[in-house]
Amino acid sequence: MDFKVSAIDTCKPLNNEISNLPAQNAVTIQTPTVPFNSPYSTLGRHLARRLLQIGVTDVFSVPGDFNLTLLDHLVSEPELNLVGCCNELNAGYAADGYARARGVGACVVTFTVGGLSVLNAIAGAYSENLPLICIVGGPNSNDYGTNRILHHTIGLQDFSQELRCFQTVTCYQAVVNNLEDAHELIDTAISTALKESKPVYISIGCNLPGIPHPTFSREPVPFAFSPRLSNMMGLEAAVEAATEFLNKAVKPVLVGGPKMRVAKASDAFVELSDACGYAVAVMPSAKGLFPEHHSHFIGTYWGAVSTAFCAEIVESADAYLFAGPIFNDYSSVGYSLLLKKEKAIIVQPDRVTIGNGPAFGCVLMRDFLAALAKRLKHNPTAYENYHRIYIPEGHPLKCEPKEALRVNVLFQHIQNMLSGDSAVIAETGDSWFNCQKLKLPQGCGYEFQMQYGSIGWSVGATLGYAQAAPEKRVIACIGDGSFQVTAQDISTMLRCGQRTIIFLINNGGYTIEVEIHDGPYNVIKNWNYTGLVDAIHNGEGKCWTTKVYCEEELVEAIETANGAKKDCLCFIEVIVHKDDTSKELLEWGSRVSAANSRPPNPQ
Repeated sequence: MDFKVSAIDTCKPLNNEISNLPAQNAVTIQTPTVPFNSPYSTLGRHLARRLLQIGVTDVFSVPGDFNLTLLDHLVSEPELNLVGCCNELNAGYAADGYARARGVGACVVTFTVGGLSVLNAIAGAYSENLPLICIVGGPNSNDYGTNRILHHTIGLQDFSQELRCFQTVTCYQAVVNNLEDAHELIDTAISTALKESKPVYISIGCNLPGIPHPTFSREPVPFAFSPRLSNMMGLEAAVEAATEFLNKAVKPVLVGGPKMRVAKASDAFVELSDACGYAVAVMPSAKGLFPEHHSHFIGTYWGAVSTAFCAEIVESADAYLFAGPIFNDYSSVGYSLLLKKEKAIIVQPDRVTIGNGPAFGCVLMRDFLAALAKRLKHNPTAYENYHRIYIPEGHPLKCEPKEALRVNVLFQHIQNMLSGDSAVIAETGDSWFNCQKLKLPQGCGYEFQMQYGSIGWSVGATLGYAQAAPEKRVIACIGDGSFQVTAQDISTMLRCGQRTIIFLINNGGYTIEVEIHDGPYNVIKNWNYTGLVDAIHNGEGKCWTTKVYCEEELVEAIETANGAKKDCLCFIEVIVHKDDTSKELLEWGSRVSAANSRPPNPQ
């Protein structure tokens, strides 16, 4: 394993990132010992301490008979908070949201019935490059290799089904069924999650967490990873080629992509933007990774559904640098972007490709961007063009007294709620498009799940994000169809004393799917959503709900949520017309529908 011993204080995460420490900072230290056979020299204790060391102070869990002993040991760790969730899917989504705010997350479930339930959330975290520790309470170690049939399995003597499922959505799998190598397996799994920025799977035999073992007799030495380094010759060659490519362009632009997060390159991208003076846009899934108050920020580049005047500037440029892009059918609006490969520099976390070639491997994005910032000529031409053609966005038509509330009016008021102390969670659906148009103040968080796009993700993610960042007031925008998938963990938000504001947008169905392909299956049973949340509240915890039909009621609700009920979970059900959607969804839906319905290629 690739880490060095280092002092505890130097290993604490800084700015929600796990530090990469240079070798010269490494020192040998004496770690405290605990007597063998002490209740602290156990696998469960070791795992709890490891989670705390990497910055996880909250673990999302659902109990089951295979993980109960392990949960006892996690509960007994004073600094670790066990958050019980209503189901495994939401526990996984919560760990996802927690990782977005804290840098890493963790969940604990039981064998197979719990593991396969959380699997969808782990796949989503994998797609979004989030380090997540998925811990499963496994069978008794004596049952391996016995050909016994166990409960919670599919009834076969081979009960490796869960492991095989996780192999495709995690970067490392550890099955701990003896104490001799448990220390190594657990440490390797956790360190791999941090280094690869992907989920890992750890299965721990249900009879092992409480047994002392000599390998756990010391306080675990904190992780300190050897830093990843660029190939300096490759870096210099890539910077030289990119400098020549961009400096001869007349109106080059920069576009930030979602992989800037995993590459930890957001600061370097800002440094490059400051130095070169280019117009700067972000892809939709990179919203929040670049400061929107930056003087040369021009908005979200999303092809035909970009923010106003952004696509015109990007697609008319004679050179563009994309930092960490993902070009899928959703981000490319059904593969309809008007980009040319020969004009593009594509910078991935460890690789740079310039036009149709050449390509440079073993070049880290943050190193490349920082070096390039020192070499580019200042060229504000594209931004000046944007400034010339830009026309400020209009405001929604003023509502008549008691007129039915419109979605664009709702988001006008949400815009006014944002500050550096807030964070926005956007659910899959029309909230994607409406939230993209929000202008984020400095320090305002923003998260949504674009690559995987699992409806219902935002309820669990809101729970996890709010738990990881209690200093922020989370504002979640959730459609009624998505809410019906994962509504139960409103209960957990109340148990945790969270003060999130949830806007439940009730338009009677799966609106995003209506715009891709309509049918009767997109109409859902209407719930009394405020009544449901009141029932879940049941007089325990701080909760306030209301239902709004018009702008006057919305204004009053927001004033209450920010005033008298500012310390409560506030649930605001917004009733809107079923056909009230953003114009961007209408355009995007038709293009994605066209991409989905392409006929088979001739054989």
